[in-house]
This record gives sequence, structure tokens and C-alpha cells, in this order.
Amino acid sequence: MNGPSTPRPSVLFGEFEFVPGLRQLQRGGAVVNLSSRAMDILAALTERPGEVISKRELLERVWPDTQVVEGALRVHMVTLRRALGDGEGGFRFITTVPGRGYCFVGKVQSPAGAAEGGASQSPGAFGSLPARPTRVVGREAVIEDVLRLLERERFVTIVGPGGIGKTTVALTAAHKWMATQGDAALFVDLGGIASDSEEAVPDALCVMLGGAAPGMSSRETVLDRLRGRRALIVFDTCEGVIDAAAGLAEALVATGPGVRVLATSRESLRAEGEQIHRIKPLLAPPAGLDLTAQEAVTYSAVQLFVGRVAAIHAGFELSDQQAAIVGAICRDLNGNPLAIELAAGRVEAFGIQQVADQLSTEFALTWPGRRTAVPRQQTLRATLNWSHELLEPVERVVFRRLSVLVGAFPLEAAIAVCIDDAELARADVADALSSLVDKSLLRTVIDVSNRFRMVDVTRSYALAKLAEGGDERATRLRQAEYYLTLLKCAEAEAPTRPTTEWLGDYAIEIDNVRATLDWAFSPAGDGSLGVALTTAAAPLWLRLSLLEECRRRVRRALEALATLPAPDPREEMRLHTALGVSSPEPPEAADAFTKVLDIAETLDDLEFQLLALRGLYHHGAWTNQFSAALSFAQKFLDLATSRSNLGDRIFGERLLGTAKLLVGDLAGARRHLEEVLVRSSAPDLETAAVRFDDVIRFQYDGRVAARVFLTDVLWRQGFPDQAVRMAQENLAEAQAIGHAGSQCLALSLGSCSSALWVGDLGAAADYTRLLVDLSTEHGLSVWAPYGAKYRRVIALKGGNVDGIAKTDALDGPLRSLTAWAELADAFVKSGRSAEGLAVLDGFADQSYELGSFTPEFMRLRGELLLLQTTAAAAKPSEDLFRQALDLAHQYGALSWELRAATSLARLLGDQGRQSEAIDCLRPIYERFTEGFDTVDLITAKGLLVELSGLGELSGARRA
Repeated sequence: MNGPSTPRPSVLFGEFEFVPGLRQLQRGGAVVNLSSRAMDILAALTERPGEVISKRELLERVWPDTQVVEGALRVHMVTLRRALGDGEGGFRFITTVPGRGYCFVGKVQSPAGAAEGGASQSPGAFGSLPARPTRVVGREAVIEDVLRLLERERFVTIVGPGGIGKTTVALTAAHKWMATQGDAALFVDLGGIASDSEEAVPDALCVMLGGAAPGMSSRETVLDRLRGRRALIVFDTCEGVIDAAAGLAEALVATGPGVRVLATSRESLRAEGEQIHRIKPLLAPPAGLDLTAQEAVTYSAVQLFVGRVAAIHAGFELSDQQAAIVGAICRDLNGNPLAIELAAGRVEAFGIQQVADQLSTEFALTWPGRRTAVPRQQTLRATLNWSHELLEPVERVVFRRLSVLVGAFPLEAAIAVCIDDAELARADVADALSSLVDKSLLRTVIDVSNRFRMVDVTRSYALAKLAEGGDERATRLRQAEYYLTLLKCAEAEAPTRPTTEWLGDYAIEIDNVRATLDWAFSPAGDGSLGVALTTAAAPLWLRLSLLEECRRRVRRALEALATLPAPDPREEMRLHTALGVSSPEPPEAADAFTKVLDIAETLDDLEFQLLALRGLYHHGAWTNQFSAALSFAQKFLDLATSRSNLGDRIFGERLLGTAKLLVGDLAGARRHLEEVLVRSSAPDLETAAVRFDDVIRFQYDGRVAARVFLTDVLWRQGFPDQAVRMAQENLAEAQAIGHAGSQCLALSLGSCSSALWVGDLGAAADYTRLLVDLSTEHGLSVWAPYGAKYRRVIALKGGNVDGIAKTDALDGPLRSLTAWAELADAFVKSGRSAEGLAVLDGFADQSYELGSFTPEFMRLRGELLLLQTTAAAAKPSEDLFRQALDLAHQYGALSWELRAATSLARLLGDQGRQSEAIDCLRPIYERFTEGFDTVDLITAKGLLVELSGLGELSGARRA
């Protein structure tokens, strides 16, 4: 915002005294009523007495934003002349120069010149207020709020950081106040005052009122001249002379009943009677919204950015692709209008993306603004320099050291990074924080408790100052030690606190943990501290399901650990554990857990032996090496039984139950998994700790995982309704605890499958979309293959075969037999033999164990062979169906039996062997007591009716 022009003093002519600053005309001490337009004409004419001012110039001066005809000027000129009594008693003040304009011909004097009999003076250029801002974006409501405050209160201060728009709001409000209230208004720019004496501010205002009266100080003159008048005094940029501004503002309000003060400052004046209006940033789009350009420009910050770019680059229009980038720019600049204008000014040279990339660098501090802006607002660096130079020495130290903290941080973190046991004490830091908030260099963020935040551009400036001061390394070390201690406390508290409460306290610290690690592993950092911090932070990443980040950070720490002269084997063990848990690559995970087991056995550490055995079990289970998985599960439970830890024993039961499911021991699997649910259902502190440990140590919530596999057991044993209900309840429970990994587990191995069992393709599609969204949002790439397979299954079963790939490569680290079996079945139902056989042959080529899935894969191969429509295929298919039927019966897998029997009965029926077909299928169908609305039972019933030739199935249980 430009500062005002040099103020004009009051002038005398004839019996009149004209005070332009107050927009007041008096005759013999009595106020002369005059319209605002006529007042503007008088001000223009008396600025240049004796000169002819053209009509066009007067029109532009009086009506700057409106096109009017000369007739309007003549009307107001008549009003002015009548008020002056122009021509009465031979006195003429204004003359018309035909064809040219008007001239003020009266003798003009200053009050001092008149008192001393001095000659007339020609005052310099003057306006009671600077020109009204022509374009104000997003501040309409703020201006109205300020005006309402002024109606109630006589002393209002607009407070905010540099560039936030305080002057724009104050000046626009002053113009509106003049227009609606009829009061005079005077604008005093204090930004250029170098002196901090008590008389500095009274001197500036006194000049605008015509200078000091004889024998009176500036302060006395100002108070005297304004005592009986109605006026709005705008003190702009008070922070540099804040004590003097506060003192004069208090005195004006106390001695002049008609005087109001509107001040702007980066901190409150803390004066008696002051009402604070803290101006907020322009509204920027929240993070995470996928906005179109049309939606983005509804936010005032984006409006300003786009408007400024368009003013420089003609024809610019925001595209949908640019909307998210511009929204992020405005958000990163905290909705600061000056910063947004400066950023917009660089778009033509660099483009929007590069401007966004430069925001967090020092380049942003030097972007040039308008040449006509006051020096302190020509760059962000100049604006921040202005604020920095006004800080007390202690405040400067705290300001610089706080720059290492990212995002919102608590008081304790601020104290930790600032106190160095030599220069600052805790009370010093607390006082400085409060002052920095008051001075708009720091802002408070309200969540559960007060936290502080420094805007990114301000932080870049403060970081540069920290580097200049030479104490960056010491500050960074204090930051690292603070967060290392915090994360160790978090790990110690985890077993005794509810998950959501624990995350509420510690998840918010993740940005500062990241920043500290980035520094620790930089050339200027401390690698050993980085290793320790990574080790302590791993549980937080895992609990937040940030597996990709965890894996990347841990790899970096392991590289650094290898370079240390005496690496700590426990840190190595813990880091390899985190790597194994977070890696989606089976070879990397298996290698990591093998190393963990070796180190743990050397150290005789039972805890990490269990973690390693769990990891090796998990590797075997997810890579279809079920025999190895069963061996590791049994070793885990044997070792866990030797300990008193309830969580270990429960988890061992779950591992063994799942492993027995995979190898086909359904009865044993059900026994172990139901034991898990019984033991983990008690609503006590120990059980809560067990569930938390499951997430931190083993990646998934224990109850959710147990119920996922129990759902599969129930379905295979012939209890579809119970299985569907359990899948629904399990997803609800996973969503209630808010853990993304556990939700993905419940969706992929429970919800999606159960929806397909009942033939609800719509629900299956919804669950699949949720699975894909969650795995993408949280970087859980291990679940991506599930989403891809289920999408193909749903498309094929829904009859949408267009665009489905002919083959589905066995890519990705996870080979879900559930999803693959459903995919092969979908190929069967869509008549695509080659693609289905490719799926089954892929497993055979890779030598995967099929375990309890063997009956279903045999049946599917038989169905796919039949699709080849060769007579030779019938006998191999029949053999496969009978083998599947026998093996399913051996496993106790009634649902697999039903599928195998249905396939066999259909083949027999096609061969004219109806009686044999019915004898094969009916006894199995009649063993079911529930699930008659599921696809398999509906299909079996329909086939039996068809084979028997009856309209109603007799002898079978009623669906």
C-alpha cells in the first residue's frame, strides 16, 4: 500500500478557514455545511491558487471511478460558490475561464502566516485521505466488521502480519466512514518515521492540521484543534513508534468526544480503550480437495492470485489442472495478500509449478513487488526485515531458533529448541513466544491444546537468520534430542493408552520428526542421532500405516548404521524388524526377519525372536509356502507359551489358526481362532494393550485379523450366513479403530469375498473401491493386487468383458488365493477358458502350495477344460471334480464340496446320468442349514430341480 502524499495544512481566505485534513470549512468559527463533492472541488482549487484547473482534471479528481458529464461539475460549483458567498461584497474567490476551466483567485494564507502578517503561501499537494483502493479482494466482510466496531467503539486497532492487508482495510473503511457518517478523516502514515520520541507521532499529525500553534507543542496543538470536532484519525503502521502512537491515541479519545482512532499495527497498542480486530488471512482451499478451476476461484486467496496473474499476463485463465497447484500456493502463503501478489508476479517468468516449487526456498523472499509500494513492502524479505528489526534481542534469538520447527508445535518443543543453558531461561522463551504472537510473526493453532505455527515463508526467513547467527547445529541437536525423548515416551505409554488417544497426542508430531531426520542424515547432521530417532519413530509410522515412508526411512538408517564405528546390535535388530513389517517385497521382508532372528537369538531376546518368527510366518503365508508358515507359527506359539505375556499367546493362537486354515485343517483353525476372540474380548486394560501391540508389533489389529480368517473358515465349513455377518461386523470394528491396514485386511479377505458369495456385485464393487482408496491414500501397496483382481472379477461376473485383459500376470508381492480363485471362477462363468487356465497354470509354474484351496483349483481346472468343447475333456474334468470332492470332504470344507458336487452333477446330467448326478449333489445340499440365498446354494438347488424334472425340490430343506 502506498503511503499518503505530503499532508496539507489548513488555509485561510477571507473570513473562511478550510481544514482539508478534516474536510471542514468554517466561517467566523461557525461550520459551513458543504457536500463532499463541493469539498473535493474546494480542496483541488486551493491546492493551486492562481492556476487554471481544467474541467477534465476536476472531473477526474472528484469522480475518479465514475464517468459523469460536465453538468454535474457545474451543479456542485454553484453550490460551492453559494456557500462561499462568492461575489458578495466585492469578494470573489473562484473565477471561470471560458473554454479552459476554473481558478481560485482568493488570497490564501496559513494560520501562522496570518497571525504574523506573513505573505500568502502556496501549500504543497495534499489530500485528506490517500486514494481509495481500487480493487479489494476477500475483505468486504472484514471492512464491514471494522465499521461496525467504529460505530460502537472510538478506538479500534487492526492487527496482523505484514502484507496481510491492514492498510487496505483501514483506508477503505475510512472512505466508507466519511461517506456514510459525514465526518472528516485524516490518514497519518507512521511507517516512515525514524524517531521513536514521544513527539514523533504528534508532530506528524500536527503538520497535517496546519502546524503547531504559537507557544504550544505539537501534542497540545493536536488535542486543542480536535477537541470540539468530529473526525476519524487513521494511524497506519504503528509498530515502529508504538509507544508514542498508543499515548496520542489514548489522549485523542479522552479529550475529543467526537474523535475516533483507527490504527493498524503488527501488534496491539495495548492502550486504554483499544478494541482489537485481528485480521485473518484470505481464504485458501483446504488440502485434499480435488477442485475444478471454477470451484477454486470461489476462495478469495485464489481470486487474488488469478486476478494479479491476469493483470500481468493478458488472457490468463486458470485451468482445472492448475487449480490444485494454485490452491497449494495460496495455502502455503497462509492467504497473505502481499505474498500472493508477489508470487503471482513471478508466474509469467517461471510458470505456476516453478513458483510453487520455490515457495519454501529463499528465492521467494526476494520476489519483487510494485515499484510504487513503500520499501518495506516491495519484497517479502523487506517486510520481514521490518518486523525483525523491531524485535527485542531475546525475541530475535527465539524467533530464529523456532525456525527449525515445522508445522504446529507445542510450548514444550519451543522451549526445548530455544533453551541453551547459557543465554535463555524457560520464562524468557515463554515471554518471547507471547510477544511474537502479538507481533504477528507467530500464530496460535487451537486443537486439544494451544500450539504455535510459523508461516512457511516466515520460517524460511528465520532459518536464514539462524544460519547467519551460527547456532543452527546446536539448535538442531536440541530438536533431535527433544523428539527422540518424546518418541521413547510414546513407545513406553503405548500399551497403557487407547489407540485413538495415543495417536491424538503423537501423530501430530510426525512433520517435525521428518524434518529432524532430514537434517540428521544431511552432511551437516549427526548420523548416529538419525539412526536412534528412526528406530524410535518406526512404531509411529506403522501405527499410522505409513509403510512406504517407514521403509524408505529405515533403509536410510540402516545405511548410516553400517558406517558407524560401533553399531548397536539392538538398533540394527529393531530397524530390520521395521523394514520387514513395512516391506511389500517378500524377499526383502524374509531377509530382514531372518537377520532379526539371528540377532535376537544371539542376544537371547525373546521379544524379537517372536517378532522374527511372526515375520517369517507372514512371509510364508502370503507367498503360498504354507508348510513353512505352519512350522513358524508352531514355533511362535511354543515360545510364546513359555512367557507370561497374554498378547503373545493370543497372537500365537491366531498364527496357528490361520496356518491350519491354509493347509486345510479347518476344525483346528476354527478352534484356535475362536480361542483368540474369547481371550481378546475382555474390556480391560491388558486386552487394550494386547490390541495396541498387535498393531505396533504385528501390523494388524488382532481381533480383526482373527475374524477375517474365521469368516473364511465358517464359509468353507458350510455356514455362509454366519460368515457374511462376521465379515460385516469385522469391517465395522476395523473402521471404528481407524487403522487403515486393518481395514484393508477386513475388506480384501472378508467383505469383498462375502459380497461375491451372496451375488451382490454392487456391494462388492463398493468394498473394492474402498479398498483401493485406502491402500492408495496410505501407501499400502501390499493390497493393490487385491483391488485389481476384484475389479476384474466384478466386471466378468457382471457380463462386462470388454476391456478385460486376456491374461492377468502374476505380478505384485501378494498372491491372494481367494482373489485368484474368484478370478478363475469369473473366467469360467464368462466362457473364457484360455485366460482361466493361464491363471491356474501360473500357480503351477511357480510351484506354489495351494493348501486348502486345492479342491477349488481342481474344480476350476475341470470347468475350464470343459469349456474347450472337446469330448476328450470330459473324462479329465470328471476325474478332477471327484478328486476335488474327496479332498474337500477330507478338509471338512462343505462349501468346496458343494461346488465340486455341482460341477460334477452338471457334467453327469449333460451325459444323461441324471440319477447319478442327483445322488451326488442332493446329500451335500441337504447338509446345509443356512445360506440358501447365496449364489452356490441357489445354483445347486436350481440344478437339482432341473435334474429331477420337478417344479419343486422335494426332500430337500426349504430355502
